[in-house]
Amino acid sequence: MELTKTWDKTFSKSDKVTHRKVTFTNRYGITLAADLYVPNNRDAEKLPAVVVSGPFGAVKEQASGLYAQTMAERGFVSLAVDPSYTGESGGEPRHLASPEIYTDDVSAMVDFIGLLPSVDRERIGAIGICGFAGMTLSAAAVDKRIKAVATTSMYDMSRVMAQGYFDEMTAEQRTQMLTQLGQQRWKDAENGAPASGDRNLPETRDEATNPVVEMYFDYYRTPRGFHERSPNSNGAWLATNPLSFMNMPLLTYIDEVSPRPMLLIAGANAHSRYFSEDAYKAASEPKELMIIEDADHVDLYDQPEKIPFDKIEGFFNTHLK
Repeated sequence: MELTKTWDKTFSKSDKVTHRKVTFTNRYGITLAADLYVPNNRDAEKLPAVVVSGPFGAVKEQASGLYAQTMAERGFVSLAVDPSYTGESGGEPRHLASPEIYTDDVSAMVDFIGLLPSVDRERIGAIGICGFAGMTLSAAAVDKRIKAVATTSMYDMSRVMAQGYFDEMTAEQRTQMLTQLGQQRWKDAENGAPASGDRNLPETRDEATNPVVEMYFDYYRTPRGFHERSPNSNGAWLATNPLSFMNMPLLTYIDEVSPRPMLLIAGANAHSRYFSEDAYKAASEPKELMIIEDADHVDLYDQPEKIPFDKIEGFFNTHLK
């Protein structure tokens, strides 16, 4: 697997950590590409670790890499990944999204980081951003090696695809959508390959249809967060991607994260805030919901004055002892 050797992140490189690219396989045999960040000036003692994934449709050069590098600056061995079928990771067809495989990608990160000589495998936590918050909580429910989990700007991708925003999709609309997806499968079968859907985001801001799309555009399609390998910046998902999400609720067993601690962080002005609030209600103790004033959904991708890194660091320092 050929990996880019130049620093092509959307954030500046830190001189407080050592960075290198790594590869490993998930349980499905897909080779994943990731960025490993290790604190400089560490002693011989094994360190705690965090694995970071998301947002949904992003790559490791964007928000997850920023989080991972920042956590390494604060003393954690950290890993940010390109999910299966995206970025520099393997998997065909490209830009397929799977709730099951994406959940396993999180556990595959734990596999890799827990084998590093510098890591105490009994002190591994996970951070999920945006749509990968749901995948990370799903992974934590079944993977008891994850000792603490934090999420920011959470989306439950299975819920929003199955029921629409704010659960406003009617049964008739759901049936119609599934019928259309079934017809798309006929077309894909006849053509011998899956078709791409519409672009994740428009080419120009003038084409944005609502304030949420404008918010995403201002991150993914501008120099602030654009990356050529990001599906959200520069591409589209497969047209049939919603099928598996519509039939596989990610957070069915969220209460089984307990007794391991959970920290859910959302912007006060985020359209997605209700996902974190509802997950908090469904989860068992110990749990904490933190609402960031004057922050929207995307602010928690890359705005260091709004991302509560002190809180996140303290959370993992407390619970990864």
